[in-house]
Amino acid sequence: MTPSPPLVGPAPARLPRLDARAAGWAVSPDLIAYPAAVEAMERRAEAIADGEARELVWLLEHPPLYSAGVSAKPADLLQPDRFPVFRSGRGGQYTYHGPGQRVAYVMLDLRARGRDVRAFVTGLEAWLIAALARFDVVGETRDDRVGVWVETRQPGGDAGESKIAAIGVRLRRWVSFHGVSLNVAPNLGHFDGIVPCGIADHGVTSLADLGFQGPMGEVDEALRAAFEDIFGPVAPEDPPA
Repeated sequence: MTPSPPLVGPAPARLPRLDARAAGWAVSPDLIAYPAAVEAMERRAEAIADGEARELVWLLEHPPLYSAGVSAKPADLLQPDRFPVFRSGRGGQYTYHGPGQRVAYVMLDLRARGRDVRAFVTGLEAWLIAALARFDVVGETRDDRVGVWVETRQPGGDAGESKIAAIGVRLRRWVSFHGVSLNVAPNLGHFDGIVPCGIADHGVTSLADLGFQGPMGEVDEALRAAFEDIFGPVAPEDPPA
């Protein structure tokens, strides 16, 4: 793994727990159906809010589907019969999930991390940017659109930019759920059935499209190391039932 280049822009403040307690870190090896994942995630977030469970970051992949956030516009669903479509309580608009995309559901208790929602979202962006940097990919954010972006070449050879990672979160009782998705090696043609996140002027890309040929486990390790740099320690845990 190559050394990490500096982050784009100023590094955000770290957001560790005040008590330094480790969050759980779970990885599901098989595809997880979206409704089952959401149900398990919401149960865990509720248990965290009640003080009955520790925080958790859950890494998984879904079968192909489209998810509509609270700001989704009906006109942005271009092919409604292509894959199952699920309404979601997360922020954002339409997105695609499928094999080859690493989804990370992030269940953190912001009561123990300063109760700063803006800093939390900035931390999620910085986490993805730092993980990408481990593969010499320069990720950036934009003030006028969500997610993490990379410079790419358009079909005509002109410079452009494409989205490589999406962020869509929700808070309930100061506990976060839903989270981020990073395009590792998905079928990028599956994004054609929607206007991703309502943005039609830019494309989508993936680590594989940028030349990465390693296994998903290597990406998971980069995500874990970058997460610990920003949010503090994690400890292995079995995925939610």
